Amino acid sequence: MANIKSQMKRIKTNELARQRNKAVKSQLRTEIRRVREAVAEGDASKAVDAARVACRSLDVAVRKGVIHANNAANRKSAVTRAANGLVAAA
Repeated sequence: MANIKSQMKRIKTNELARQRNKAVKSQLRTEIRRVREAVAEGDASKAVDAARVACRSLDVAVRKGVIHANNAANRKSAVTRAANGLVAAA
């Protein structure tokens, strides 16, 4: 542990941020998995709803600085493509 007071504060702050970021990323993975599962089941309405939720969460993660904007854009594109592909096939 550091001896400098400001560094001790930074260590504590960084740990809290790490835990928050970890929780947000875990939630993102869960929501994207739900989209993939809905697509695998062939349930178009469920897939579209799950994609909408996942895209919203990706936007929130970008605003919080958890992931980069381009990373979110790529993930949103993939999720939307999967859900819309199912709708078009139906």
